[in-house]
Amino acid sequence: MSVATSTKTLVPSDILAAKGGTPIVCLTAYTTPMAQIVDQHCDVVLVGDSLGMVLHGLPSTLGVTLDMMIMHGKAVSRGTKHAVFVIDMPFGTYEESKEQAFRNCSHVMAQTGCAAVKIEGGESMAETIEFLTKRGIPVMAHVGLTPQSVNVLGGYKVQGRGKDAQRVLRDAKAVADAGAFSVVLEKMAEPVAKKITKSIAIPTIGIGASMTCDGQVLVTEDILGIFTEFQPKFVKRYAELGAVTEKAIAAYAKEVRERKFPTAAHVFAGGDE
Repeated sequence: MSVATSTKTLVPSDILAAKGGTPIVCLTAYTTPMAQIVDQHCDVVLVGDSLGMVLHGLPSTLGVTLDMMIMHGKAVSRGTKHAVFVIDMPFGTYEESKEQAFRNCSHVMAQTGCAAVKIEGGESMAETIEFLTKRGIPVMAHVGLTPQSVNVLGGYKVQGRGKDAQRVLRDAKAVADAGAFSVVLEKMAEPVAKKITKSIAIPTIGIGASMTCDGQVLVTEDILGIFTEFQPKFVKRYAELGAVTEKAIAAYAKEVRERKFPTAAHVFAGGDE
């Protein structure tokens, strides 16, 4: 399965079937226009809780609410026609119990029309993942560096080094056995990411977890150079649109201050009579 060769609307089972095949392409989108662009080139479009930092200026993902995810999810749904449309479940909306998770996940799916949800956590979330999948909610799992647990993990550091490798391996196996259709591996040492990819039956989608994964996900604004607060070492910038945008806005502001209003000049001169 590849976006380059498939024109049908993809579903989670298509992503599962892509294990070991053509690498899975995944990017984030938070608005309809961006969704329309990335949908043409991606297998998965993710409304990530990274929108808290990228769009809302929050210091982390922890302040993101369910209402924020639904609002942006509705916008992305209008622009996604081909890729599998996945929404991140924000912090505090699924950890309390599997019943809480089902209630909030089903609400998100009903409100946005998304095809799946993404939740963070390994062994601790396995029971919840199994509960959700048995009730018709496809789950993309997320292990390794889990940003919603950054305070427990001790910061945004690489996961799976030394003795920590066994914990990450157990987490990945647990979510695969629980029924997740794929798993995001974030900021993970390459040896453990490679071992996970070879040892579990579901696709691994890396973000800073090496080329050994079955696919990759990145924040679109990062690769476009729009979000410039920081640049993770694993992100390649394919454009510098932040600098281009700033230059264009500065040029516009200069012309306005010089009373150069070209788009309206003919109206005030008596045109369009």
